[in-house]
Amino acid sequence: MEFYLEAECGRARAGVLTTPHGRIMTPVFMPVGTQATVKAMSPDELVEIGAEIILANTYHLFLRPGHELIARAGGLHRFMNWNRSILTDSGGYQVFSLSDLRHITEDGVTFRSHIDGSRRFISPELSIDVQNALGSDIIMAFDECTPYPAEWGYARESMLRTLRWAKRCKEHHRKPGQALFGIVQGGMYPDLRQESARRLVELDFPGYAIGGLSVGEPKAVMYDMLDATLEFLPREKPRYLMGVGAPGDLVEGIARGVDMFDCVLGTRIARHGSIFTRRGRIIVRDAAYAEDFGPLDPECDCYVCRNYSRAYLRHLLKAGEILGFRLATYHNLYFLLSLMREARKAILEGRFDEWRKEFRSCCGSNDSAEVGHEPAE
Repeated sequence: MEFYLEAECGRARAGVLTTPHGRIMTPVFMPVGTQATVKAMSPDELVEIGAEIILANTYHLFLRPGHELIARAGGLHRFMNWNRSILTDSGGYQVFSLSDLRHITEDGVTFRSHIDGSRRFISPELSIDVQNALGSDIIMAFDECTPYPAEWGYARESMLRTLRWAKRCKEHHRKPGQALFGIVQGGMYPDLRQESARRLVELDFPGYAIGGLSVGEPKAVMYDMLDATLEFLPREKPRYLMGVGAPGDLVEGIARGVDMFDCVLGTRIARHGSIFTRRGRIIVRDAAYAEDFGPLDPECDCYVCRNYSRAYLRHLLKAGEILGFRLATYHNLYFLLSLMREARKAILEGRFDEWRKEFRSCCGSNDSAEVGHEPAE
């Protein structure tokens, strides 16, 4: 993996990330393909809207269909017919969020499968083995996602365990062509975040992720944690904010120096008729749109907005038609990817602050306080 910066505007960065499966223009939003598919989207449609990298979920693919099967199929790219880049998370967040019965030791985590209740175990080494078998371009160190709220003592214990696991992941990872990122933890405590960042940097990973945010804390706290953390991460390496995807959070993350994002928000809310637009979110299922024959977003040039009306999409969603879910998802992902392209262009042209102000004035109401980091779809 290679990464270089093309431009900086304040703390906002525009770069190029290169993996064995292509070049990725940053800042970048990664659609989430939890089960080796981005819900309601075909690979060709993802290419059509400009997705250069997607995320797949180690925990879910470990449980079903199993990483050994995917390896026999030729790896995740061939299995899902996606020839662009893939990032896989470590499975740590899902272990802690989806299983009520789990036991953490220094070795790893024993948990109950959310599928069939069977007793399973993931260690740092096994997480790496699974991701090696999947063959993703970027893989993540196994971490413990500190819950919110958490006392300082527990948050520090959790952060230190994540550091020890990160070292084990790095020592165990041997497969060429896969870049292993470390993950900063530390709860909502700036001193712990900074300690985590400094000590991860000493381990010298190719890139660094910021985990454990957007887990229920106020947005102002999340931004404070980003401010406290990012200055301690190397300028020359990519920075990934995990599980954050509300448009306003993307823009604020970029403003603070984040390069990569992922989240299920855009796809999940689409299936409930919640649509991103340049003038704020709309709930197209509402009766107000029953005879609205205009596009979802008059300022959007995506396939959906060029061909279908709000009234038609409302009809599909109310009728439970699959096409309604597909069209709403297509538009929301296009909106987020277009937002990244606009931010990148503004950084390259040295006008990011002006662009950010314009975004706040017209698009800020796309954000949703009630929907945060969610583990899967």
